[in-house]
Amino acid sequence: MEKLKKLIQDLESKIPNQEILNPAISKSSVGWHIEHTLLTMNLVIEALQKSNPEKYKRTFNFNRILVFTLNKIPRGRAKAPKVVQPKVDFNTETLKSHLEKGKTKLAELNTISGKNYFEHPYFGHLRVKPTIKFLEIHTNHHLQIITDIIKSNR
Repeated sequence: MEKLKKLIQDLESKIPNQEILNPAISKSSVGWHIEHTLLTMNLVIEALQKSNPEKYKRTFNFNRILVFTLNKIPRGRAKAPKVVQPKVDFNTETLKSHLEKGKTKLAELNTISGKNYFEHPYFGHLRVKPTIKFLEIHTNHHLQIITDIIKSNR
């Protein structure tokens, strides 16, 4: 959980760079990556909260094993589901608002039963602990892209 808190702080520190774009690295801006990461975190935690543990189904998933073993999502391999694709009209205020919601949701993770789950579009059902690991890997993935975009602008 502490790792996720640190990653959120890192995201927050990148907000002033939200308009930077480098199509050679990503077709999306720094702000898009921040917004996408926060949308993902908030919606995933909400899905955990709403899930019915009795409907959990464990399945073998090679991609999940690979990503969780390497602690890395390969760039350009997967497309974000529409529900976590940011709308173009975000700004500093909306990013900060979603950031605060993310901090609140993160605190709520401690109250969720370990048997609850989130249905990932590529990895299948993930219980709370693997979901936290996914959020760490996912957030770090986008922070690396953000850092590369910002560095390329100097």
